[in-house]
Amino acid sequence: MLCRPFALSLLVRPRAAWFLRVASTILAGVGAVSLSGATLRQPNFIVILADDLGYADLACYGNTRVATPHLDRLAAEGVRFTDFHANGPMCSPTRAALLTGRYPQRVGIETALPLMAFPAKREGLPAGTVTVAKRLAEAGYATGLFGKWHLGHHPDENPVRFGFAEFRGLLCGDGDFAAQISRNGLPDWWDNETLRPEPAAKNTTAAITDHAIGFLERHREKPFFLYVAHLAIHFPWMRPDDPAHRRLGTRYPGVADPANSKLGPHVGSAQMQEVVHAMIADLDHEVGRLVAALHKLGLDENTLVVFTSDNGGYVHYEGLHRGEISDNGPFRDGKTSVYEGGHRVPAIARWPGRIAAGTVSPATTATFDLAPTFLALAGVAAESPAAFDGIDLSAHLLRGAPLPERPIFWRIRGARAVRSGDWKLVAPRAAAGELYHLTDDPGESRNLAATEPERVATLTAALAAWEADVRR
Repeated sequence: MLCRPFALSLLVRPRAAWFLRVASTILAGVGAVSLSGATLRQPNFIVILADDLGYADLACYGNTRVATPHLDRLAAEGVRFTDFHANGPMCSPTRAALLTGRYPQRVGIETALPLMAFPAKREGLPAGTVTVAKRLAEAGYATGLFGKWHLGHHPDENPVRFGFAEFRGLLCGDGDFAAQISRNGLPDWWDNETLRPEPAAKNTTAAITDHAIGFLERHREKPFFLYVAHLAIHFPWMRPDDPAHRRLGTRYPGVADPANSKLGPHVGSAQMQEVVHAMIADLDHEVGRLVAALHKLGLDENTLVVFTSDNGGYVHYEGLHRGEISDNGPFRDGKTSVYEGGHRVPAIARWPGRIAAGTVSPATTATFDLAPTFLALAGVAAESPAAFDGIDLSAHLLRGAPLPERPIFWRIRGARAVRSGDWKLVAPRAAAGELYHLTDDPGESRNLAATEPERVATLTAALAAWEADVRR
């Protein structure tokens, strides 16, 4: 068992000032790389990001209805986090936090970016945003993104403008799994900055893996940062062998109710749970293919693999298919919510010989911790002393060291929340703050605000101070 973190402070600490250690310090302190002759080899990093995968959608997190042997094995060979959080309860903000190590509000992204439209508007990452991909590329890493971007579809917002030398995938939030067409009827599958559909009809999940494996084969001789951003299990909910649901130029083809056709060909049917379970199993299969390729190429021992989700899963969609989509375990609500079900997500980290196999970490951690962790392990300095809101997890991953005290904040569409130790304040839109003790009440069902007024006041003040800080 990894060490439990200290109780988190009720006060807002200043933004962390992190001078990341140079490579020699990292190598001596945590043994982060292997040796090749007399040359020190920096570690490789793979982030596998699922889309809308709920906390309990994997067997290793308690799902008894879907077999996920490859992800279960990944967890058995590394560390499984039980208190890991997406930095937003929707796609785009978490992706921004992953790449920047910062709260997504600092780059102006708090909810899912809208559908792609032409002429494209600038709505994604601001020009010049420094990403972990950019910093690693500057340090000599090969960088590639395969899958979903969802951080802007303007030409100036393409992933290749933010540190990725290679990109194959979709710019927007969802695409037909068989046709790579967005839900407003536009083609959305890119080769760097050029629209280029897959050469043959292929399920998107498999196509993403194919491109990721090709990247490994091309760059096995140098350090790499590979970001595998799966669309699964986001709607349109489709089986891996389903034919295309969408057609070019037709916003909502094929179903009677255009308001919900974006959900795919099975909306309204009794098959939805089976369809979603097939998507989870397929995602697991593709993760297994990628890890097998890593092993075949002899890259396992120098590669940190992290698997997680961009937010909690849907437990229903506007009342449809209630209980037939994701399983968020004991946690309240799901995607779009600042209650735990919206942002507590599965997370697994595997690094043979570096991370102890079969461990479970209850440490409170989040997506924005990944960027500073990767840079620290690579021995790459941050671009400024106050570059990150997230923290370096390397000592926790490699030695089980406790993490420093800190609060974590969420905000979307006027709803806000702050977590501090076992306590969480939820401030729904235009409603009084609610207080929950998560150890005793993980489902956030017993509001203790009336009996803990001083704690409510402290957390409310912390939330206000954070909002003022991210506005700057």
